Amino acid sequence: MQLINIGFGNMISAQRLLSVVSPDSAPIKRLVQEAKERSMLIDASYGRKTRAVLIMDTDHVVLSAITPEKIAARLDNRPAEETITEEDV
Repeated sequence: MQLINIGFGNMISAQRLLSVVSPDSAPIKRLVQEAKERSMLIDASYGRKTRAVLIMDTDHVVLSAITPEKIAARLDNRPAEETITEEDV
């Protein structure tokens, strides 16, 4: 099982991840609100600005303070210098 660091030491399973999207559009904001109402929202942003919304195959929605591009880089196992550290968040 491959785990992806989504910031602040939080990890998700790469096999369970369906998509990583930006939180700026109205449909994604509705998706986040609906997940919150259904108690399926996991906020892993630690109070920081949400920069990525991760949609899981378990119907959970995860919020992260890491950008979708950085999460994709971590998923692709790029070298550490191409990804940001938690201090950069």
